[in-house]
Amino acid sequence: MNLSPLLLFSGIFICALFPPTSCEQQRVPEEKLLVVTVATKETDGFRRFLRSAKHFNYTVKVLGQGEKWRGGDYLSSPGGGQKVRLLKEALVEMKDENQIILFIDSFDVLFASGPKELLKKFQQARHKVVFSSESLIWPDRHLEDKHPHVREGNRFLGSGGEEECGNNGEKGVFVVFTNVVVRVGGASSIKEAAWALTGEECLLQRREGNVGNYNPNVLKLSADIHGFIGYLSNIKEMVADWTGEDKDSDQLFFTKIYINPDKRKSINITLDSKCRMFQNLHGALDEVVLKFEDGRVRARNVFYDTLPVIIHGNGPTKLQINYLGNYIPNTWTFENGCTVCHEDLRPLTALKESEYPLVVIGIFIHQPTPFVTVFFERLLKLQYPKNRLKLFIYNKETHHERQVSSFLQHHGSLYQDVKFIGPEEEMDEAASRNLGFDMCRKDDDCDYFFSLDVEVVLKNENTLKILIEQNLPVVAPMITRTGRLWSNFWGALSADGYYARSEDYVDIVQGLRQGVWNVPYVSSVYLMKANLLRSELTDYELFNSHILDPDMAYCHNIRNKGVFMYVTNMHTFGRILSTENYQTSHLHNDLWQIFENPVDWQERYIHENYTRIMKDKLVETPCPDVYWFPIFSNVACDHLVEEMEHYGRWSGGDNVDKRIQGGYENVPTIDIHMNQINFEKNWQQFLMNYIAPITEKMYPGYHTQCSTPLNFVVRYKPDEQPLLRPHHDASTFTINIALNSKGVDYQVNEEELAGNRGYST
Repeated sequence: MNLSPLLLFSGIFICALFPPTSCEQQRVPEEKLLVVTVATKETDGFRRFLRSAKHFNYTVKVLGQGEKWRGGDYLSSPGGGQKVRLLKEALVEMKDENQIILFIDSFDVLFASGPKELLKKFQQARHKVVFSSESLIWPDRHLEDKHPHVREGNRFLGSGGEEECGNNGEKGVFVVFTNVVVRVGGASSIKEAAWALTGEECLLQRREGNVGNYNPNVLKLSADIHGFIGYLSNIKEMVADWTGEDKDSDQLFFTKIYINPDKRKSINITLDSKCRMFQNLHGALDEVVLKFEDGRVRARNVFYDTLPVIIHGNGPTKLQINYLGNYIPNTWTFENGCTVCHEDLRPLTALKESEYPLVVIGIFIHQPTPFVTVFFERLLKLQYPKNRLKLFIYNKETHHERQVSSFLQHHGSLYQDVKFIGPEEEMDEAASRNLGFDMCRKDDDCDYFFSLDVEVVLKNENTLKILIEQNLPVVAPMITRTGRLWSNFWGALSADGYYARSEDYVDIVQGLRQGVWNVPYVSSVYLMKANLLRSELTDYELFNSHILDPDMAYCHNIRNKGVFMYVTNMHTFGRILSTENYQTSHLHNDLWQIFENPVDWQERYIHENYTRIMKDKLVETPCPDVYWFPIFSNVACDHLVEEMEHYGRWSGGDNVDKRIQGGYENVPTIDIHMNQINFEKNWQQFLMNYIAPITEKMYPGYHTQCSTPLNFVVRYKPDEQPLLRPHHDASTFTINIALNSKGVDYQVNEEELAGNRGYST
C-alpha cells in the first residue's frame, strides 16, 4: 500500500534525467513542413490538389512548371525519373536540415487533413523517412522476397501496382494484376481487353492500328513512387545516388534503396503500413469508405481503422479519387451541402449582350424522336442572345425533315450562323458529332460548344447561362427520365466500362444531395469549353471507336486526357424523353406517347387550365347533370382532326355498321372509330387519367374504370350530316369534346348548346 507514492516519485525522477523527447516527443512546428510536387502542366487534377492544400494551409512548392515532360510514356514504360531529378535539384537550394519534406504526386492526390495531424503521425512513426505503402508490388515482382516483412499492414513500397494485359497463350484474353489473373469476358484481342478493363485501367490510344507501344502479348502500365515524408538531410542522402535518365523508373530506384538493409537503416526508412498518413487506393478500394462527422468528411480505412491524411488515386483508381474528391476535403457535407459550388464562377450579369461568350449549339437527331416541334419551340425560348449563338444541326431521320425545315425557314435567320447536315449525307453518329465539335474548334470566336440531343427537354430557359457561369471544362445539367432513376450521367463505371451505380447516385438523382459532381460519364446535353478542343482535345475523332458507343468513346477520351466532367443538380433543368416504341406510321405520332412520355403528352395535349378545374371552379353547369370543363389544348384538337382526315375512311352514316357488335347502329353518324387508327388503348388511358377524376368529383360515390366499347370522332357537315337527333343510349355517362371553334368553324344560335373548343361536356 505504501509503494505507490514511491513508484510515482521515481517515475518523475527518471523523466527528469532525459530530454523532453524521451517522454513526450516535442511537436514539430507546422511551418517546418514543405510539400513538394512535380507538375509540368496544369490539369484539373492539379488544380484540385492545390485547392485541398489551400484548404488546410499547406505550403506547396511545385517543380517542373513549364518544363516538357520526359518522364516516360506510362503506356509503354515505368518512367518517372524526371521527378527524382527535379527533386534532387530542388533539395540543393534547401539549407534547413530540420525541415520536413513531403514529396507526393499532385494530379490524383487529395489532402484529407492538415499539417498538424500529418506531422504528429510522422513523429509517431519514429523514423526519419516514411514511405506510403501498398499490398501490391511494382515494378519488379522478383524483388518480393527481398522486402522486409511487417507485423501488420502493407508490406510493399507505395506504387501504382503492376497491370498487364495479355493472352498468356490461352484462348481469350486475360488481365493480370500482379499475380492475380482475371478473365475479361467478351474480349477477343489485347486491344479489346485493354478497353474492356475500362477507364484508366489498361488505357490505349484509340486510333485504328495504333494502340501505343505495346507488346502484342503483354501490355504494361507504369506507376511511380507516390509519396514519402522525411527530414531534409535524410531525403538528400536518399536521392544523392540518382544518376538515371528522366525516363527511368523512380519506383525501382526507391524500391532498391528500401530493400537494401544497409541503406534502409542508414537513411532510417520505414513504411506507413497501416495507412495512417498515406492511402493509396490501388488494391485497397474495398478498405476505404467516406466518413461523415461533425461537418467534416474523411476517408477511413476500415481494414486498419485509420484516417489517412493523404489520399492518392494511383494506378487504375482515377475514378475513385474523383468520387472521393466530391466530398474531400469538406467539399460536400450533410450539414452545409456543397461548399465550393459558388467558387470560381464566371458571372454574366454585368455583361452586355454583345459581350456574351459565343456558343456553338450542336443539335443531334439520330433516331425518330417524339415532340421534335416542341424541342425547337423550347430552343427559341432559351434565354441567351441569339446573335451570340451559332447552330450546328444534324438530322439523320427523314421523318423529321419537316420539323427541322420549318424551324430553319421561320427562325434560322435569328442566329449568327447555321450549318445543317441532312439525311442525304448518310453520316453516322460519331462522324456527325466530330464534325460539330470541329466547327467550334476551327472557329476562333467560339468560346463554348453546347451539345444538345433532340430527346432532351430543357424546361429551364436559363440552362445555358447557368452552365457557362459554372466555369468548368465540361459540365452537364442533370436531367432524368420521368418516374425512373435513369439520368444523363453515371456515378461510376463497371469493370467492362459501362454503367455502375455509385453509392451517392440515387441521392443525387433524387436531389437529396445537391451540388456539382465530378463524374466519369455524361451524355445527351453538356457544355464544353472551346479552348479544350484547341489544346487537350485536338484529336478530330473524339467519338470514334470500334468497341465503344460514340458517347462512351467521347467520355473515355476526355478521362484519358485528365479532363474532368461534371454534372450539376443545383437547379431543375428538365428531363429526357423515352424514344422506345416510338412509331412513325401516323401523321401526328406524338398523340400515341401517353404511355411512354406521359408528362410531355400532357403538356402538349391537355388544356393549360385543366389542373385548376376544381381549385378555381372552372366547371360550368349549363343544365342539370351536364358539366363543361377544359380538357384539350388547341394542338390536341388540331392533331385529332388532322389525324382522322389523314386516315380518311369515314363511315357512310347508315344503320348497317359492320364495325360494331351486331352490325346495326340505331343512331348512326359519319365517324371513325379510335380502334381503326390503333388509338383505342391510348384513348382509354386518357379517359382514366383525365376524365375519370373529374367524373368522380362531379358524381360523389361513383367510381369508373372508363370501360367503353365504342370511342369515335364524328364529322358534321351541312350537306353531309348537319346534326345528331336526340336519343338515349346505354352509357352510364357520355363524354363529348368539341374539336372545332365555335363562331369560327361553325355558327350556332344563342339558345343552342355548344361547347367551347377543347372543352368536355
